Amino acid sequence: MVMQKGTKILPAEGKLGVLLPGLGAVATTVIAGVEAVRRGLGNPKKKPIGSLTQMGRIRLGKRTENRNPYIRDFVPLSQLEDIVFGGWDIFPDNAYEAAAHAGVLSREDLGELRPHLEAVRPMPGVFDPSYVKKLNGTFVKQGASKRQLAEQLMVDIANFKRDNELARCVAVWCASTEVYQQPSACHASLDAFEKGLDENDEHIAPSAIYAYACLKSGVPYANGAPNLSLDFPAMIELAKRQSLPICGKDFKTGQTLMKTVLAPTLKARCLGLEGWYSTNILGNRDGEVLDDPESFKTKEMSKLGALEYILQPHLYPDLYEHFHHVVRINYYPPRGDNKEGWDNIDIFGWLGYPMQIKIDFLCRDSILAAPIVLDLALFMDLAQRAGMSGIQEWLSFYFKTPMTAPSLYPEHDLFIQLMKLKNTLRYLRGEELITHLGAEYYD
Repeated sequence: MVMQKGTKILPAEGKLGVLLPGLGAVATTVIAGVEAVRRGLGNPKKKPIGSLTQMGRIRLGKRTENRNPYIRDFVPLSQLEDIVFGGWDIFPDNAYEAAAHAGVLSREDLGELRPHLEAVRPMPGVFDPSYVKKLNGTFVKQGASKRQLAEQLMVDIANFKRDNELARCVAVWCASTEVYQQPSACHASLDAFEKGLDENDEHIAPSAIYAYACLKSGVPYANGAPNLSLDFPAMIELAKRQSLPICGKDFKTGQTLMKTVLAPTLKARCLGLEGWYSTNILGNRDGEVLDDPESFKTKEMSKLGALEYILQPHLYPDLYEHFHHVVRINYYPPRGDNKEGWDNIDIFGWLGYPMQIKIDFLCRDSILAAPIVLDLALFMDLAQRAGMSGIQEWLSFYFKTPMTAPSLYPEHDLFIQLMKLKNTLRYLRGEELITHLGAEYYD
């Protein structure tokens, strides 16, 4: 990512298309929520709560200056009124039908938004049952090769932009977790990947076909799942060639969000960790997909990484060298989208005396994910207008497994991530970066 301090940012003129592969619980919650905010529905709580771009402020200059504008007023973001949603799915339900099936939002809220949601209809999706074994897609594209499927997606994107008279587009993956895979030869370069598309290489996942089609179409791409769809040399090469921003992967919502808050606390106070046991129950489509061991492994690998990077056992062997970290996810249909995460944390303090922390986080998965999708869409559009291309590490705040340059380890500490994000915005606008040094260090 290359940028200049006080970078010239093109204005957010015209309509912004937000393409969402996967028109399920998360995507429909985003679409319904943005429309509710745009309409200003009567309930004062019907606000974009959880969205940093809409509700967050940013401190500028010294504390004595008392400059704390909203982020949306500080950087030129697209307005909610200018967003047009579209997307793909492997089922033909429109956004209203999909939202009603997901059961995230109340019937009352959906009823008020029904005409708008019914107008959002998915385009047929790219699907391979070997990558998502618990679902049986009925609304899918057909093609003789994966290259043809990618080309069909590119036609969809072109038609979506033309039909809605859009100035720009961004894409955010909101679909299911695919089976676990390691990079193979087809991921090593763009030439190898495109050859794999022609030859129907079995190692190219549907999510990677979406990423390729979007980037080839000039659309910035954010990966909201732990899938191998963006974080490999071929796709990084394509993003650089197209001068497009990319970021991912796997939205940081419930249990991992808590880990990236609590683990920095333990490290900051030099408290030791014996073990961290995490289990989840959820009953939405995500839970159904993760009931397959191969898809669960993809999610497990994403959820396991944060503690190692935050606690750095190689630097603090007395505190963290041998801690046990276990993650479980259980599909429990009665819970629906209302996920529950239990954590048992065994810690030790002065002279090795043991202590425990217990967490029971009764959260709503899509309610936590929806503002992330909105923020990523708006920030990725900002990045493109600012001429920022390649991996956008400053957006690691939103991900379980943040993408970084090959030589860098990912930063998982939520508060460091937030500082990086806000300092990037300050830098873009020519403001001084916040270092939190005291006044005595300034002239």
